[in-house]
Amino acid sequence: MSNGNGTSATDIITYIGVPLAVLGVLPILYNTAVTLAALSKIKRMLRHSRLTALTRSDVVNRVIEVELPRYAVTPWDRFSNRAEYWTLSRHPSSIPGGSWTTFNWRTNAIGLKTQRVEYADQLRQPQVEVAFDELVSYLLDLGAVPDPHGWRLLRSTGLWTPVGCALMMSPDGTDKSLTIAPLDDSDGHLSLAVNWSGQWTTRDYSHLPPYWVRLPSPPPPLPAQQPEEEPISAGGSSSVGEDVHGGNGEEGSIQKKSLEKKSLEKKSLDSARQAGEANCRKPITCQISTDGIVTALTQENNAVFQSSVHLDSLYIEHVRVRPGSGKSDGVWFASAATAYGTTSQTVLWNYKIPDDILSFSRRETVPCGVLVLLGVVADESATPEWATKYNNDHGASLDIFARRSRDQREAMQAEARMPPAQREAAARARQQRENEQRMQDMRDKMRTDTQRREQRLMEALQSPRWDTKVVAEHNITYLKNHSVVPPSMSLKDAVGTILHRMVLDGQFTSAICKMLDLWKSWAENGGMRKTDFSTLQDSLPIFAQATLLIAMIKDTSGALQGTLSMDLQECLRLWKKVRLG
Repeated sequence: MSNGNGTSATDIITYIGVPLAVLGVLPILYNTAVTLAALSKIKRMLRHSRLTALTRSDVVNRVIEVELPRYAVTPWDRFSNRAEYWTLSRHPSSIPGGSWTTFNWRTNAIGLKTQRVEYADQLRQPQVEVAFDELVSYLLDLGAVPDPHGWRLLRSTGLWTPVGCALMMSPDGTDKSLTIAPLDDSDGHLSLAVNWSGQWTTRDYSHLPPYWVRLPSPPPPLPAQQPEEEPISAGGSSSVGEDVHGGNGEEGSIQKKSLEKKSLEKKSLDSARQAGEANCRKPITCQISTDGIVTALTQENNAVFQSSVHLDSLYIEHVRVRPGSGKSDGVWFASAATAYGTTSQTVLWNYKIPDDILSFSRRETVPCGVLVLLGVVADESATPEWATKYNNDHGASLDIFARRSRDQREAMQAEARMPPAQREAAARARQQRENEQRMQDMRDKMRTDTQRREQRLMEALQSPRWDTKVVAEHNITYLKNHSVVPPSMSLKDAVGTILHRMVLDGQFTSAICKMLDLWKSWAENGGMRKTDFSTLQDSLPIFAQATLLIAMIKDTSGALQGTLSMDLQECLRLWKKVRLG
């Protein structure tokens, strides 16, 4: 059938239906082209960033699925993997969320993340999971500087901290190196982003790592004449050998074995003694973690700290923190070492000095009069007036002496007028009376001196209390005067040598920590008592050295970085693991 113009229904369908069908297919063709172009760009981005991913595309719905692995990362070892630790990655990712690829990491795949995107610029690289303290320690080791405002804001607002807030800055303080990132891919974790330039790395493996402290060795003692010892060989001297071989049979063999055993024991003791003396002359590097001391290593005076593997590890069980054991030796050591390290170029902010020790270090607890009685303060005029002033008894003594002399002359004159027998009896009675008077005078004087001494002690215990810093200044002078500390040594250097000795000498550590416990106890329980004073008299050098440790802790508690350290410690405690991207 056709109309009058010769156009059939088939022609109409052909001319109209085919174009309509083509128009219906065009969106599909367009979606296909756009999807393939986006997929190609995504693959190019993944290839450029050296990322392995599975990609799938739905050309009809213009959807691209990308499966990327999620990693847990940790820094490489700063000594055995120097190239990876101290240099930046050669192929950092340019995909948003991949700022962590700026550095080289040890990675461990912990899962897959699937993303459905339409355009290439919607692709996000999954954030990695990293221990917060390891991340901060790594940036500190490279030379980054903490931003006090950022850490204070993070501590107070938590996950509501504004995006872009800086936690760490470049060494010159002009650029942000660690910032708060969006929470899109954090799954409720703290989200961070990192930025670093190779020019910012100002430290290397020869520097002391963060959370480590170097304790200086004490100065060498004055040379002394040591008695020379005759060397003994493993088999004994020749004369001894002749005597042994000259013995009869089994008895000579037993004697030889006994001498060889004693010789080996002596060599072993000499070797241990020489090793101990060598350690005393070497600096010690200690790692202080959130739980106190972790390890202590000896090191040559001019050696570069190149590895923690090939250095000699020391016995440190006596200075470890042991919760629940009732012993505070480890806490005292870790607190003093942290204070010593925090005030130097080493950053030891991960160990938190207990609040009760910080509070104790700030209090005025030592009576100034006690320091006078102990001989630490030689000039009493340097203290406030605290003792009763007694008049000079010399005049009263002269009066008594004159009166007794006059009575004696009168008695002797009276005796001279008596008959011989009566005179002799009167003289004996007079001498006996005089002896009793002298004994009574002596007893009265001793009683008065004892009363005054007792009263002076009680007044000393109640005298004005001095600040820990002032007490330490007087005590270091006392230690210098008694050759315990060299005259040119500063308080800080003296604390370093005390900590050095505490690592090597368990008995010294126990003595000084018992003194610190005693001191803290009387400070918290109404003040010093007579028994406490007696203990100080018996162990005055130990007490003097203990005051240096507390003065160092007090300096740290009042330092400007004290607020920053507390903010940083609290943030590291709240977020053990963070997302970095």
